Amino acid sequence: MIANLLLVIALVGILSSTIVLVLAILGAIKFRGYGQRDRAAAEKAASILPPVSVLKPVHGAEVQLKKNLESFFRQDYPKFEILFAADEADDAALPIIEELRAKYPNVSCRVLILGQPKWPNAPNWCFHHLTAAAAYDILVTSDSDVEVEPNYLREVVPPMLNPKVGALTCVFRGQSTGGFWSSLDAIGMSVEFTAGVLVSDLLDGTHYGLGPTILVRKDSIGKIGGYEACREYLSNDYVVGNFIYKAGYDVVLSGHVVDHVAPVLNFHQMWERQLRWAMGTRYSRPMGHLGSGLTFSVPYGILALVACLASGRPVLGLSLLAATLLNRMIECWVIGWWAARDKAAKRWVLFYPLRDVYGFVIWAASYMKQKSHWRDNNYVLLKGGRLVARRANGEVINPN
Repeated sequence: MIANLLLVIALVGILSSTIVLVLAILGAIKFRGYGQRDRAAAEKAASILPPVSVLKPVHGAEVQLKKNLESFFRQDYPKFEILFAADEADDAALPIIEELRAKYPNVSCRVLILGQPKWPNAPNWCFHHLTAAAAYDILVTSDSDVEVEPNYLREVVPPMLNPKVGALTCVFRGQSTGGFWSSLDAIGMSVEFTAGVLVSDLLDGTHYGLGPTILVRKDSIGKIGGYEACREYLSNDYVVGNFIYKAGYDVVLSGHVVDHVAPVLNFHQMWERQLRWAMGTRYSRPMGHLGSGLTFSVPYGILALVACLASGRPVLGLSLLAATLLNRMIECWVIGWWAARDKAAKRWVLFYPLRDVYGFVIWAASYMKQKSHWRDNNYVLLKGGRLVARRANGEVINPN
């Protein structure tokens, strides 16, 4: 009786993950069309590209920080400025920025020293002040662990010329900086995370932002009350895009893919990083996060094998497990390599089922914890994705 119940649960999971795979493939086909759309728009707008302000908070000398930041200085774009924000004047990232300013004197660049954040969400504190200092109407917000191609601005800016578009965001692929855990972290970005974005876009469009790149205009961010309206949320990227969508604007998913750099990690560091992201989703979109438990495949294949072995049907169990392994290998190839264009995905095809099991464990663990740690801050998550922050100096920042 118990074995049959377990088998039913496994079959439900196998069926749902198969449906999700089909939807992800359809989403990938749609997404590939965005690239052609964006290139055509870039060619059409080449003579009227407006100046833009790139806003980038920094915190310490992260791995390959110079390479990441230099990719923004190297943009093939008519006119842009880069504004950086740091908490303290002795931040280790600042000498790197000064070196790049000297190397690229034709790129307008400014640095703001803001002191310790007064809001629970530190990046939004930075973006609030950077927006006030920005010279131009179109704002390109991006994390410091992002690397982009020289044509990045040319491809992502044109949709913002449409006044109905209030925000644009980009899919990202993981870029490992070395080691097994960094690679496991990176391939999850390229496959698992990207698949979720593409399915969401296929079924309902894109109504949120993704931190590695969000473009807004001063009018669209102003209509929601500026970054101050999002100051108390953990998933500030999701909330910024979602609030802009709810304000009546369109949110565009670009066909341009950026690199999100995964630092060298040990198991504990990767676990905390992945768990923080999962907790952010759980608190921001509780029903969607709950349903994502049915998007995994291999755990249900393992459950099916156990149930079938217990009931004397080993061939059926092995067949169902094999089907789930094939499911994830197809997903890794189509989403990771074909859609996200991550060359590492080819090498991961045979091993990606292991990442699927790990992703399921992270999903389950996200329901067992309320506290999170990021950089020098400890967070307690509250209903709706809001948070209480405890800084390294012991200061507690509450919502509102």
